[in-house]
Amino acid sequence: MRLGVLDVGSNTVHLLVVDAHQGARPLPAYSHKADLRLAAHLEDGDRLSEEGEGLLRDFVDDALQIAEDKGVEDLVAFATSAVRDAENGDEVLERIRDDKRIDIRALSGEEEARLTFLAVRRWFGWSSGRLLVVDIGGGSLEIASGIDEEPDAAFSLPLGAGRLTRDWFTADPPSLDEVRNLRRHVRAEIARRVGDVARYGAADHAVATSKTFKQLARIAGAAPSVEGPYQRRVLAGDALTEWTEKLAKMPSAERADLPGVSERRAPQLLAGAIVADAAMDLFELPDLEICPWALREGVILRRLDMITG
Repeated sequence: MRLGVLDVGSNTVHLLVVDAHQGARPLPAYSHKADLRLAAHLEDGDRLSEEGEGLLRDFVDDALQIAEDKGVEDLVAFATSAVRDAENGDEVLERIRDDKRIDIRALSGEEEARLTFLAVRRWFGWSSGRLLVVDIGGGSLEIASGIDEEPDAAFSLPLGAGRLTRDWFTADPPSLDEVRNLRRHVRAEIARRVGDVARYGAADHAVATSKTFKQLARIAGAAPSVEGPYQRRVLAGDALTEWTEKLAKMPSAERADLPGVSERRAPQLLAGAIVADAAMDLFELPDLEICPWALREGVILRRLDMITG
């Protein structure tokens, strides 16, 4: 059947249309996305602004028309941290549901971690043993670990690359003190949760997902995206530590010239690197393998399980 997934993220809103059935890999058929940067439209105590809601409504209109044109039989829509954390997020989604007749559900951080873990497990299979999955989004960091399709531990922390850039940096590049303060904050937040994962034993396979990790791996020497999803890509901890120090000294314009780094995401790449470096160090991970599947694929797989179960 043809499925559609509408992903309302902190940076990008994305409609992905796939052809899928149980037991087979979902095949992308069409993709439509826009950098709405909803997290940047939070104001007055973390309320989504009228402008932000208007941008989301316009995209939903486009997505519904595209889904109809492409013959989508089932459309699943979800929102992540920017809308989830907004004080009026539920109100915005309710207005869109009543007006557009589409139910966009705000996923909890734990749900994000669990669904991303499912996607990674299906991609790498049972031979990976105990998986540890790390995902850095615009608003939050998700970590999950387990030996089955449901993780033993799954949690979310407000350590997204976009959020930290807005909240902690005032200059481009930031001052040494700002970098140190953010580094201290990130490591303290992650360290509180290390025991939740470590109590189940060491991971056999450590994996990263998300655009942030893909870009970090690319600047550290991983293969470009044009070589396809089956090309093995690994981010080494030593290389990441070196690049984190380099990124701290670069203005955003200079980061945007690095291979694989987009101009829009360049400003938040340093914060993402600080989070990634902290996670790899605190969880004692010498490297992370990049997985092409993440939250959207996890939502698709869970939906297929529900339909055909």
